[in-house]
Amino acid sequence: MTDTTSVIEIRDLHKSYGKLEVLKGVDIIAKRGDVVSLIGSSGSGKSTLLRCANLLEDSQQGDVLFCDEPVSWKGSGQNRRPADKAQITRIRTNLSMVFQQFNLWAHMTILENVMEAPVTVLGRDKAEVETAARAYLDKVGIGDKCDVYPAMLSGGQQQRAAIARALCMEPKALLFDEPTSALDPELEQEVVKVIKDLAAEGRTMIIVTHDMRLAADVSDHVVFLHQGRIEEEGTPSNLFGAPKTERLQQFLSATQPG
Repeated sequence: MTDTTSVIEIRDLHKSYGKLEVLKGVDIIAKRGDVVSLIGSSGSGKSTLLRCANLLEDSQQGDVLFCDEPVSWKGSGQNRRPADKAQITRIRTNLSMVFQQFNLWAHMTILENVMEAPVTVLGRDKAEVETAARAYLDKVGIGDKCDVYPAMLSGGQQQRAAIARALCMEPKALLFDEPTSALDPELEQEVVKVIKDLAAEGRTMIIVTHDMRLAADVSDHVVFLHQGRIEEEGTPSNLFGAPKTERLQQFLSATQPG
């Protein structure tokens, strides 16, 4: 059950790379316990929006709020930057991101990968973190892989390790950027199951995905982006069952299995 507390809120966000305007005034809100999926064709701005939410990218206009606290900015336009480094660090440690490519450290075991950030970034007790890390690896179904290296795992196992690593930060929200698109269909389902389990626990998540079935199954709210704007948004049943705009109808017909 969601409550009224906003974890991530984006208001009128604009993002350009030079003259290329990627986001043209986007509003998104994820309240506590919400699962929001971002869908749309390549180049629609989905991943850029996620990176702006996590402050990995600077936006040129608009507001980003975390737990109702607005990010403070200095400068304007292409020169706009976050004004408070401590604020950015604090926000980022509460937003764990899972990338399309797993980004695991090749020279560390899976357990060491999961423990690294809580120990070095958050300064938590190593023994305490190890207990949590082992529990999260059990949770995602690879508790028996603690002592192996990433190269020894399948892509699905590596992505589940990346999810365990994100969870070990004890974040207020999880951000997924195409978490299954680098995987073949069989391995994809391993990761989808983990994401569904997390959604069922009531975790706050924003998911960029090409998997319409995943978006339909786990989301409270789905946002369809087209050319940097929100073309249509709503509940999964409305968006997938009764799309209003011609562009969304075209997109869904192209993404349905043949």
